[in-house]
Amino acid sequence: MDQQTRIELEAAAFRRLRQHLSDRTDVQNIDLMNLAGFCRNCLARWYQEEAEKRDVKMSQAEAREAFYGMPYDVWRDMYQTEADDDQKAAFAKADQGH
Repeated sequence: MDQQTRIELEAAAFRRLRQHLSDRTDVQNIDLMNLAGFCRNCLARWYQEEAEKRDVKMSQAEAREAFYGMPYDVWRDMYQTEADDDQKAAFAKADQGH
C-alpha cells in the first residue's frame, strides 16, 4: 500500500471513530477512560498536539470543538451526566494520570 492511501485510510478510520463517539452520547467519557484509558477529550488533545507539531496553532477549545462538532461546554451540558460512585472508584483505581 502506498503512503497516501495509508494516510487516507487512517484519516477515514479516525473520522468514523469520531462519528461513532458522536452518535453514542450515552457512552460517557469516564466510561471510556475506565475501559480504554482514553476519552473524547484525549482524542481532542492528541488532535491539538499533532496540529501544533505541524505549526498549526490550535487552542484546547478549538481542538475540542473540532472533535465534538460543537463547543465542549454545549456538548457537556447536553450529554454529560454526573459520574456515579462506581465510575469514580474505577477511575481512581486506574489512576492513569488524567
